[in-house]
Amino acid sequence: MGPLADANPVVLVLSILIQVFAASLGAYYIIISLFSWIPKKEVPYVKNKLHQFALIVAAHDEEMVIESMVESLKQLDYPKESYDIFVIADNCTDKTAQLARDAGALVYERTDTEKRGKGYALEWMFAKIYEMEKHYDSICIFDADNLVSKNFLTEINDQHNKGYRVVQGSLDSKNPFDTWISCQYSISFWSINRLYQKARNNINLSCQLSGTGFAIDVELLKELGWGATCLTEDMEFTAKLVLNGQKVGWADKAVVFDEKPLHLAQSWRQRTRWMQGHADVASRFLTKLLKKACKERDMSALDCAIYLMQPLKVLALGVITLMAWIQTAFPDGNIGFFQMQYLFNNSLVWWIFLGAEFLYTPFTVTYDKKILNPKLIWGYLTIGVYSLTWVPITLVGFMKKNRKEWYHTKHVRNIDIKEVEKV
Repeated sequence: MGPLADANPVVLVLSILIQVFAASLGAYYIIISLFSWIPKKEVPYVKNKLHQFALIVAAHDEEMVIESMVESLKQLDYPKESYDIFVIADNCTDKTAQLARDAGALVYERTDTEKRGKGYALEWMFAKIYEMEKHYDSICIFDADNLVSKNFLTEINDQHNKGYRVVQGSLDSKNPFDTWISCQYSISFWSINRLYQKARNNINLSCQLSGTGFAIDVELLKELGWGATCLTEDMEFTAKLVLNGQKVGWADKAVVFDEKPLHLAQSWRQRTRWMQGHADVASRFLTKLLKKACKERDMSALDCAIYLMQPLKVLALGVITLMAWIQTAFPDGNIGFFQMQYLFNNSLVWWIFLGAEFLYTPFTVTYDKKILNPKLIWGYLTIGVYSLTWVPITLVGFMKKNRKEWYHTKHVRNIDIKEVEKV
């Protein structure tokens, strides 16, 4: 280890532990992701059951986009008598309710300045659906800025028929090439679709709910209760499902197009909220999931627990990067920070490993999307910068995990489904 031979032993041991932790989680994700390339063996299932769906769109001051979303849902290639569109106009101060009503949705207006946020709005709406005369088999959740592929309900219905009581659709982007920030979001979601969601579905682990574009069996929802009212209600309910032995299925071809933030400041606020919620859910569910994993040898519980550790991995990588820079800048400072490349003596093996790590996502996205837009290439080149912003965001999220502020994402233009399909 050269200059580290007489280094501070405490710093040396801590640096090794931090890097082993980060490397172990990284290796786990890479190994699991490899199963996304191995087709899942499908089992025969009954295809002729048509579930009755209640489609819920949660909206807060969404007059810019709500009409296009409702129109998108009205165009689904699913029997019109087998689904209804509900819009929650939650604490709205604009024309969201009226525009949604004019577009053909069943609108329910909610005013509650104390219990603010999507999780509370959904819980309020679920209670109303339970009391309706019409029976629904499944409830689908969407955001107001979404657009939906025409086959969405057909694909979700198939997954319900395969036995999945909770199903997540594939998330895509309405505006992938607007700015470098929207491009980074898009690259992230495109890679997650295959390397995270599809991989887990292929080996019968639970997928993760992603906030929008998912369906829940009504009877299961009544049985478990919603109760997911934190800043990341999707993550909270996923953990609740796994603790109760339920797996989230994956509908790869049921696509929801989501509007991505355009600027770093807007993205910063949104991702900070995600990290606040992530830290909150981890503090309440991580230990329970690990106990279930050990006691029942439940791989879905272990996988979900590892997912909740992801912010710790981000912070660990931040520490590793910072200390490596310091070590490089002051090589004679003897701070004692051990760098893993010392094990490989900067050999060709080390550089192949690094190259593969940085090329995996670009290869996957390019392979799946079959596009190589110049802006996408620029997105690949700036992944490192975007990734580094996660470090302070994660730190702030941990510090503010007990706060419940909800930041509304402002929409500056309307995009319809035909425009998205062209892109």
